[in-house]
Amino acid sequence: MKLILEILSELSIGYQLNEYEAKTLLINMVSKEANPLRIAAILSAYMIRPANINELNGFKNAMLELAIPIDTKNIKTLDICGTGGDGKHTFNISTAAAYVLAAMGVKVAKHGNYGVSSISGSSNVLEYCGMKFKKNTNDLLNDLEKNNICFIHAPYFHPALKYVAPIRKELGVRTFFNTLGPLVNPANPHYRCNGVFSLGLLRNYHHIYQRDKLSYSVLHDNNGYDEISLTGSVKTYSQNEEKMINPSDFGLKKIKAEELFGGKSIQEAAQIFIAVLKNESTTAQKNSVAANAALAYQTYLPSIPLSEAYALAIENIENKNALKAFKKSIEH
Repeated sequence: MKLILEILSELSIGYQLNEYEAKTLLINMVSKEANPLRIAAILSAYMIRPANINELNGFKNAMLELAIPIDTKNIKTLDICGTGGDGKHTFNISTAAAYVLAAMGVKVAKHGNYGVSSISGSSNVLEYCGMKFKKNTNDLLNDLEKNNICFIHAPYFHPALKYVAPIRKELGVRTFFNTLGPLVNPANPHYRCNGVFSLGLLRNYHHIYQRDKLSYSVLHDNNGYDEISLTGSVKTYSQNEEKMINPSDFGLKKIKAEELFGGKSIQEAAQIFIAVLKNESTTAQKNSVAANAALAYQTYLPSIPLSEAYALAIENIENKNALKAFKKSIEH
């Protein structure tokens, strides 16, 4: 078994790890005995050269092996989330879309965390709004049953990450852990709708999900977003096809990047999030949430046209059903 120092030396001269080596490396990195400076050096090495598909899959397998699993009792669940790390500072679009999907009848096992390279991650905004995160699997299953959605706070189910969390926070930039979030949902949802921050990572996700035989849509907005921004076209892969999605596919025109700005604080991000669910946001904010919910809904029910899924998402924002779903999740 290679030590972290040995692997760090190899990475410095361009060596690429196989799946087993990558899995072993991550397991060693998240142990309490690991040297923080060496962990930071490994993370820095992967900022220079992104993880390849074998490394990414090895990291994913290590994370899932170390995680506390969540048995959803054969409930067919979906996760909608992005990798983050796109540097766009948007509001919490996929988190809002998750509650729209719950209102549309989808069982959502939403995986999220505090922001590292962004001001407000999904856990930040939900905690600010009053959510108490749950550690007990039965409580999460109860939420799924009663409200169609449960929120899986990553630190509770990936306890090994507590040793690297301070290092990631101190670095304050995107690391390969950003690339792993959507891959390592401990509920192992059968359906995935994930956005990523680069075309290379898009292809890697596509191949990994093909291997895992999941039903999925993975996307990268060509303006650099890890979600459908409606500022331009979006490249997507699914288990069946590769395609481009444009705002016109939702019957919409392009919007400007500044219309998706998430504010300068968690409080401002939360205000936008709540405004969307109350149907009091700007049109651009509402439409972007509905568009992302629509693609996820089509992932869950492939027979529905994207335009119909979008109309249904808008309906569930405007009739306040998404807000009701959110309020129930706060109350329980």
